[in-house]
Amino acid sequence: MDWTPLIQTERGGLAECVHFGAVAVVDAGGRLLASAGDAQRLTFTRSTLKPFQALPFMEAGGAEHFGLDDPQLALLCASHNGEDRHVAQVDRLLAASRLGYKRLQCGCHTPYFVELGVKGPGAPYDERHHNCSGKHAGFLAYCVQHGLPLDTYLTAEHPLQQAIARELARVMELKSDEMAAGTDGCSAPNYAVPLSRLALGYARLAAGSGACGASLARLSQAMRSHPDLVSGSGRNDEAFMRIGRGDWVSKVGADGVQAIGSCSRQTGLAIKIADGSKPALFAAAVEAMDQLGWLDAQQRQALQPWRAADIRSIKGEQVGLRRPVFTLAKH
Repeated sequence: MDWTPLIQTERGGLAECVHFGAVAVVDAGGRLLASAGDAQRLTFTRSTLKPFQALPFMEAGGAEHFGLDDPQLALLCASHNGEDRHVAQVDRLLAASRLGYKRLQCGCHTPYFVELGVKGPGAPYDERHHNCSGKHAGFLAYCVQHGLPLDTYLTAEHPLQQAIARELARVMELKSDEMAAGTDGCSAPNYAVPLSRLALGYARLAAGSGACGASLARLSQAMRSHPDLVSGSGRNDEAFMRIGRGDWVSKVGADGVQAIGSCSRQTGLAIKIADGSKPALFAAAVEAMDQLGWLDAQQRQALQPWRAADIRSIKGEQVGLRRPVFTLAKH
């Protein structure tokens, strides 16, 4: 079995749940530094892919062509809450391409700010409130710049999606048989890659090195400068990047995947929780960073809510524990 126990919950002194998964830590040169479980496990990237999906746009000079600045570039990589500030940046992206929001093919869902109880715009909601609308607005901008069809921009055969697959393979040094194709929740093509290659991608995103290094550096800078636009109020990526004080670039994906790059260490960390549990994912991410020596005392304290060590009743009483049960193996 290639999964390993990462996080265990306990109640009444007994183990109640065990969350299995895998962890990979890789430097920008591609060396596997540490792992837990199978570091080569083929894992769907989900929204951790977004910075790399923006690479064809960046490599073709799209940011300069449309006069975009860091807030809009952060939105290209975002899984945002749909708050007013997020919708405003999506509008700026669409205005640069002279397109209306109905061109977005991501669909519409109840914005995350509603689930989180954060103040946001009132209903009705539209495609701009979808957490992936910034990415899709970037897709459309690339098509406008290059005179490509707009109605089919999500098909795997579209030149944009072909370019994304090529750039992903270059940055993560992937062979064709190391990528498995699927479809994300926003209807865009998505890829499963070895977990270690996702960690490599984030090491290079943080370092601004390797293929597409200058584009990766600019996207990383935009994300770290505007973590509130990458996710939003009450969300993990904003909290992690703020606590990282500009050193960490972080992106969560659906169903238990997260990748974090450290700029100063030029190292990437990728985690997959087999059952997709978000509390287990965030607890494992904090523990892995702690074991790697990425945290000082202040950061360790600030990240306590994301460790979610105490399990509490509706009245707030501690009724259980959530704790890590893994030790990273150094390579």
